[in-house]
Amino acid sequence: MEERRNIENRSQNLVLENRQKMSVSGVEHVTSFNPEVIILVTVQGNITIKGEELDIKKLNLEDGNLSIAGYINSIVYSDKQDIASKGLGFFGKMFK
Repeated sequence: MEERRNIENRSQNLVLENRQKMSVSGVEHVTSFNPEVIILVTVQGNITIKGEELDIKKLNLEDGNLSIAGYINSIVYSDKQDIASKGLGFFGKMFK
């Protein structure tokens, strides 16, 4: 519960224009990037962006700002620990 309160104090914004341009603030790290999927770690959790011909136009991790162009099909939020546990695989979960 304490972690949730900490997260709520940090700002993260997302602006989507006509499903073709997107600006995200509060970005801490870009985990994965290709023309179909971009996975971001933000102050509010992870964001998975799926689409077509996705391209990162601007990235400034010092300010936490990111601009994306392309056709965006979906945006999915997940908690940071959800992605971490998925990345462990079978043996990682077994030896936890």
